[in-house]
Amino acid sequence: MTTKTMHSKNTSIAAPREKLMEDLRLVVADAEELLRATANQAGEAAAAARARIQESLQVVKEHLVAAETAVIERTQQAAKDTDQYVHDSPWKAIGISACAGVIVGMLIARR
Repeated sequence: MTTKTMHSKNTSIAAPREKLMEDLRLVVADAEELLRATANQAGEAAAAARARIQESLQVVKEHLVAAETAVIERTQQAAKDTDQYVHDSPWKAIGISACAGVIVGMLIARR
């Protein structure tokens, strides 16, 4: 896999994944707040519902931690792969960086 393909693949996956992780954190926080707010509600049905929600929240938290760990490991591996590529092909990396710099400079100069 080329560096360009690897980079675009990681970028396209990372943003939605981070958004999903943040959304899940918000859902868990909202559910915990709801549990605290209804803690003084009496009744067998309410108690059973709270117990099920608490169990579900615990499972979601565990999955969230596992997913976060996997994302961190993949990010670290991508950084290691990039570092290895630059060390193996320093002139290619310099050429790519120089081309990118020229393009960015031309775009800035047009304004």
